Amino acid sequence: MWLQVALLCLSFLISASQLQTEDRASFRRSNDAAGHCQYTFTVPSPEESSCTGGNGTPEMDGVLSRLTLLEALVSRLIAGADTRRDMGADVEVGFQENFSHLTGERNQLRQDKDRLNRQVQDLQARVRELSQEADNLRQSCMKTNTSADARSDINHRLANDGGYDFGNGAYQEMKAEVTEVPASQLVPDGNFSGCGEVLSVGDPVSHQKADGITGKYGVWLQDPEPQGTQYTNKTVWRIDTVGKDVRQLFAYEDMDQFSRGFPMKVFVLPEPVESTGATMYRGSLYYQRKRSRTLIRYDLASESLASRRDLPHAGFHGQYPYSWGGYTDIDLAADEQGLWAIYSTSKAKGAIVISQLNPESLEVKKSWETNIRKNTAANAFMVCGRLYTVASYTAANTTVNYVYDTATRESRVLSVPFKNKYRYNSMVDYNHDQRKLFAWDNFHMVTYDVRLGRASN
Repeated sequence: MWLQVALLCLSFLISASQLQTEDRASFRRSNDAAGHCQYTFTVPSPEESSCTGGNGTPEMDGVLSRLTLLEALVSRLIAGADTRRDMGADVEVGFQENFSHLTGERNQLRQDKDRLNRQVQDLQARVRELSQEADNLRQSCMKTNTSADARSDINHRLANDGGYDFGNGAYQEMKAEVTEVPASQLVPDGNFSGCGEVLSVGDPVSHQKADGITGKYGVWLQDPEPQGTQYTNKTVWRIDTVGKDVRQLFAYEDMDQFSRGFPMKVFVLPEPVESTGATMYRGSLYYQRKRSRTLIRYDLASESLASRRDLPHAGFHGQYPYSWGGYTDIDLAADEQGLWAIYSTSKAKGAIVISQLNPESLEVKKSWETNIRKNTAANAFMVCGRLYTVASYTAANTTVNYVYDTATRESRVLSVPFKNKYRYNSMVDYNHDQRKLFAWDNFHMVTYDVRLGRASN
C-alpha cells in the first residue's frame, strides 16, 4: 500500500510541475474528519478563470490516465512478487522430495555395498580354507613319497641287479615281480549292506521327461519306508515346482506307470510348496511352505496336514540357496538314520547347518554347523548320517566334492565322479531302500546307483 501512495504522490508532483511553475503550486497535509492523513495539491489554472462544464480538463484527464497506468503497473508488480513466492515454495518442496529420494537411494546403495562386501569376505574365507586344505593334501602326499635318498638307493640296486640301465637312453625290457592281493582289500565287498561312505555314483538313467515349462524344476521320489498298505515303496511321487502356487502332488502306481505318464491320483496340498527341497518318508510328504521357514508334514493316508513347525533361524526365499538358486534355502532329506534338514542361518554366516528332525513333530533333535558354504554347493544329500555336496549343477562331468560326518563332526574333500547328463540339475535326493539317488535334471527325471563301502579311517 505504501508503494501505491508514494507513486500517487509522485504522479501528482510531476503533473503539477508540468502544468505550473513551482511558485504557483501549493501542497497541504492535514487530517480529515476520520483522523486519516490527507495530502492536498493546489495548482491554479493559467488559462481558466473558473471551472465550467465538467470537472475534467485535458490536463486532468492526462493525469488520471497516468495514475491508472501506474496503478496497473503496481498491481502487476505485486502479483508477480506473489507468483515468485509461490514458485519458490513449489521449488523448495520439489527439492526436498528429490533430496529425500536421493538419500533413500544412497542408503540402499550402502546396504547393497555392505552385503556385497560380506559376500566377498565369505568367499575370501572359503578360498583361505581351500588353500589350507590344499596345503594339507600336499603335505600328506609329500610324507608318503619316497625320499630322494631312498629313490637313489632303489635306482642303484636296480642297476646292480641287471635291471634298467639309467645311463642308457634306449628302450630296455623291464622285469618285475607281481604279488597277488585279495580284491577285498582293494574294493569293498559288492554285497556290503551296512552303512558306509559313498565310493561311487553310477551313470544317470532317465525315466521320464516333463512336457511343459512347469517341469523345468521339480521333485520326484519314492518312499524308502512306507507305512500302511495303500502306498508302497514302488509308488512314485512327483511335484512340478515351477509356478506361483504349487500344490499338486502326483502319485503313480509304479515306475512303469510313471514312465508312461499315467498318474493314479492327484493330491491338492493344503499349503503351497517352496522349491525342490521336499522329501518322502514313512508315509508322509515333508516340504517347506512357500516364502517361509515353516516345515509341513502332509500325511498321505489321511490326506491332511499332520504337523507344522518353523525351522529356527533358518534362512528362506533366497537368503541361503544352493548355487543354482531357485529358493533352495531349506532342503529336506531322509536316510538310514532318519529325517534331516539342510539349510543355513545368519549365525552360521552362510555355512551349511544340518539338523536332525523328529519325523512326527518336526522338532529339531540336534544340529551341526559345517564349514561348507551353502552357496558353493550345487546340491546336497544325506547318506548314513553324512552330508555330501555336489560341485556343479551344469557341468556334464562334475564331482561329489565334500563330505561331513555328523558322528565325528569332521569334513573332508572328495572327488567322486558325478554326471549332469542334461546340464541343469535342480534336485538330488537319496533313497536308502534302493540305494539310489533321485535327481531332476533339466526336465528329465533320472536315477543314479550308489555304491557304499566301509568308512575310511
